[in-house]
Amino acid sequence: MAKRDDPKTIGRRVQRLRREQGLNRRQLAEPVYTPAYISTLEAGRVRPSDEALRHLAGRLGVAFDELATGRPAHLATDLRLRLTEAQRALAAGETGKAAESYARLLAEAEEHELADVRAEALLGLGECALETGELEAGRQHFERSERALADAPLPARVPALRGRAVSHYLAGELRYAVYLLESTLDELNRGGLHDPDALLLLYASVIGPYMDMGAHARAAQAAEFALALAPQAGDPALVARMHRSVARTLLAEGRVAEADASLAKAAELYRRLQLRTELAKCHWMRGYVCAQNGELERAEEELRSAKAMLSARRAALYTSQVVVELADVLHRRGRSEEAAALLLDVLGDLSSERGAVHAAAAHRLLGIIAEDARDTEAAEEHYVRALSLLERAGAAGDLADLCRLLGDLLRRTGRVEAALDAYRTGLGHRTAPGTTTLGPAPAQPLL
Repeated sequence: MAKRDDPKTIGRRVQRLRREQGLNRRQLAEPVYTPAYISTLEAGRVRPSDEALRHLAGRLGVAFDELATGRPAHLATDLRLRLTEAQRALAAGETGKAAESYARLLAEAEEHELADVRAEALLGLGECALETGELEAGRQHFERSERALADAPLPARVPALRGRAVSHYLAGELRYAVYLLESTLDELNRGGLHDPDALLLLYASVIGPYMDMGAHARAAQAAEFALALAPQAGDPALVARMHRSVARTLLAEGRVAEADASLAKAAELYRRLQLRTELAKCHWMRGYVCAQNGELERAEEELRSAKAMLSARRAALYTSQVVVELADVLHRRGRSEEAAALLLDVLGDLSSERGAVHAAAAHRLLGIIAEDARDTEAAEEHYVRALSLLERAGAAGDLADLCRLLGDLLRRTGRVEAALDAYRTGLGHRTAPGTTTLGPAPAQPLL
């Protein structure tokens, strides 16, 4: 039950409603109470019992909750319905419309002190901010959502925790993103809080940071746990997201057919649910799978589909990330000038705080293109910038390859000692992927 207002506020409300109804105190009081009691109540000198409030609400023609709290009847139900509509708009890629709806819902929830609706609205605003690439704003919304749910069980706080971790991941803070996700998984599993939806959301979200850090064994294990949890999860959108993430680890293990099948399942679920932005990300992942498997023509088709869908929904950061991967495919198809133009167009949208891993990938590819054109000075500059971005992000999986490219360039230009330093740096990142950046693995779920 919602917290009641203080006696003076309730008294003023009773008096206002009585006058609006044209009733005197005797008419309002009878047959159970006296006019003197009504006078004392309206003056705020007595705290009315639930029985008294129910009597008065019946005489005044209002709901008990409205009289006790000032909230209109059915407000919570109405806000829940509007939350669902905002969630549907966000899922359909109408980010601006969804953000406006969530902002209005947040204002009403704060006015009426509805903590659960406030938390949901903040979560939605955080997701909208991630879509548009406003990572700092998104992180603040997720933190406020967590605070609104401070007294709720951990599974209820998981979506906000996961959103905060993703905002750090997209900003290039891989280690901290993994720390947030792993510590939450550890707390859930050790505490016996076996909530399939919460666990699935966390395992699906940690795969990307694991892969970028070179912790392939942990990524594969997270994928196995996610697949095992999927049949127990009640949210089909969550299951679809999991299939999209798992495809990446399947591909890393050479299981191309299984990766493609997992993405097909995700795409079918997204079509059924009309989750357009998630469907775009599924095209993106399929393009990635095809590119890694050497199917470059199909990879280009999938990535162009993803780019068009994300651009239409103003998902700026995700669009820029897709463009980097599309440019890589174009370069491999012999269209380096077109690739370089695309990369230079989106580099302004990427930085060490916003899509760091893809910013590094863009500089790496521009370095390769410059090297092919025998512009060694520009190539070295791009490689060094990429190296700085990857070192800051802790993306060990890509650092080793970049150090090899830089070392080869330095060796060809006669700087042997510098080349050896670059090679040593790369070897240091290849010795044991992930072990230098991750602590003990989190406790395993009870499957």
